[in-house]
Amino acid sequence: MSLIAAASVAALLIASPSTNDAARVAADGGFLLGNAHRCGIQNDRIVHAGQLIRDLIIASAADGQEQDEATARFARFFIISAFVDPAGDKLVASCPIVSSEFERLEQHHSVEGGANIASEGATGPRSGPGDGE
Repeated sequence: MSLIAAASVAALLIASPSTNDAARVAADGGFLLGNAHRCGIQNDRIVHAGQLIRDLIIASAADGQEQDEATARFARFFIISAFVDPAGDKLVASCPIVSSEFERLEQHHSVEGGANIASEGATGPRSGPGDGE
């Protein structure tokens, strides 16, 4: 990572620490997905993971302003992590570790998708409290 990029990440973390869940999800997600891009993980996989991160931001944001701030934070962390100086000798996240963490995120997404399908059952959505039962 270039000195400028490293300084930028440090400045982002110090100047605007995560104060809520949406901001933490955004920072972590942007860092992971940016590094996944840098490490050459397929774009379609990154897009799917990005959709999961977006859903997590929406679910954890208290309101629209918090969601917008978290989305901007995600973008900043993604850009700083994805585009580093390849010739630099500065520390960068290890691609094998990034790949492993990325696969863990994808497995979480698969489990969530499977849980949603399983909850619908073979005959369609289940009715719940307040659904006229």
